Amino acid sequence: MTAPPLEPAGPAIPAAQQRRRAHRKLLAAGLIGSSIEWYDFFLYGTAAALFFPQVFFPDSSPLMGTLLSFSTFWAGFVARPLGGVLAGHFGDKYGRKPAVVTCLLGMGLATFLIGCLPSAHAIGVAAPILLVTLRFVQGMACGGQWGGIVLLLTESADPKKRGFAGTFGQMGVPLGVILGNVVFLIVARAVAEDAFLSWGWRVPFFCSALLFPVVLYIQTRVEDTPEFRELQKEVADKRTTAVAHAPLSEAIRLHWRKILLGCGLLAATNAAFYISIAGVLSYGTQELGMKYNDILTISLLVSLFGGAIILWSGATSDRVGRKPLILIGGIGLMVWAFPYFWLVDTGKLPMFFLALAVGTVFQSMTYGPLAAFMGELFEPRLRYSGASMAYQLAAITVSGGTPFIMTALIANTGSTTLVSVYLAAMGLVTVVSAWLLRETNPAEVRADHRAVPGEQLYTAKIPSPSVSKE
Repeated sequence: MTAPPLEPAGPAIPAAQQRRRAHRKLLAAGLIGSSIEWYDFFLYGTAAALFFPQVFFPDSSPLMGTLLSFSTFWAGFVARPLGGVLAGHFGDKYGRKPAVVTCLLGMGLATFLIGCLPSAHAIGVAAPILLVTLRFVQGMACGGQWGGIVLLLTESADPKKRGFAGTFGQMGVPLGVILGNVVFLIVARAVAEDAFLSWGWRVPFFCSALLFPVVLYIQTRVEDTPEFRELQKEVADKRTTAVAHAPLSEAIRLHWRKILLGCGLLAATNAAFYISIAGVLSYGTQELGMKYNDILTISLLVSLFGGAIILWSGATSDRVGRKPLILIGGIGLMVWAFPYFWLVDTGKLPMFFLALAVGTVFQSMTYGPLAAFMGELFEPRLRYSGASMAYQLAAITVSGGTPFIMTALIANTGSTTLVSVYLAAMGLVTVVSAWLLRETNPAEVRADHRAVPGEQLYTAKIPSPSVSKE
């Protein structure tokens, strides 16, 4: 008796199509993971501006409560360089993916536990101490995840489309703000104000549990980047280029100037962003008498707009270069610094929206290409450490302190003029830093289909280290 004929197999999927599908899934995972990670981190900023003064510093005056709350907000930024150093070290030695998974897990757990914290009325001074501790853990996780996610995206992409691919990590910033604002608005409308201060504020922090399925997907379904796997192969084959023994110290020794200028690239975009999502929330509600629901709604709309600009600017940088967009954004923020606060000070919602919307255009134009640009400044074996250190230095020097500085300047002068001066100065720092750095995607690289952006900066200059003996 003959066996029945086998059913014909379906058509085989070409390898190129499989790679494209896998990369699309990676882009989606990177966008979702980055969005929820930044949601967790920025959620704290919204709560620090609006609710934490009453929950954790109830015996302080409104001004002192806000300053104390923003000081705990700053603690996350103080921790970010440490997280960037640790994740960069292990990410350059053992792979981008393990570092990303660890950071995402740390962020989700810390954020969930913040939602579990008792108030100062319940346990006294222990409450703000625990709050600062968990905020520090958030900062370390955030400091490590940025470099890992953008390198997973850009190093796995077509080199000619790195600007576009990197934006799926960068867009997590405005999308994280949107998620945080939407959840806060829903909960605030669903419960009474007393209930919100009692327990409602915790709900957005519990939502961070949604990060864990993304972590599981990245851990089980995503490979490390082709460039890092090539480094590992070269080590195994005893070739000249090796995984770095001490990536951070090598990155600082070889690229300290790039690290400092990379930090400067972020000065304007970070200052403008944290003024918009935290500083003006506090200023608008406490000094201008605006309703926080109205301000959160404006922040949500502006963040949607900002995400679109980030995507456009990153993709455009693949066609015209990284520096032109960064320079235009930095100059734009310098020019807009004073009109920004003239409009905000009116206390009128349409003017408030216009101030934030125009500022977001320039801020996002600068931020979009930075994922590709920062990575391309460094050779692959030191890339995680170099890019993370530059990014997180900006976090501790500019990002974390901006809401605190803004609040203190307004309290001491009764005016927003010095805040405008501060924002304009940060714009100048970005413009000078971009001007001094070499373009990683110049015209000759864009015209040569074989050329890899950034490769011309280091292939002829960086001596090959001895092979790792680990």
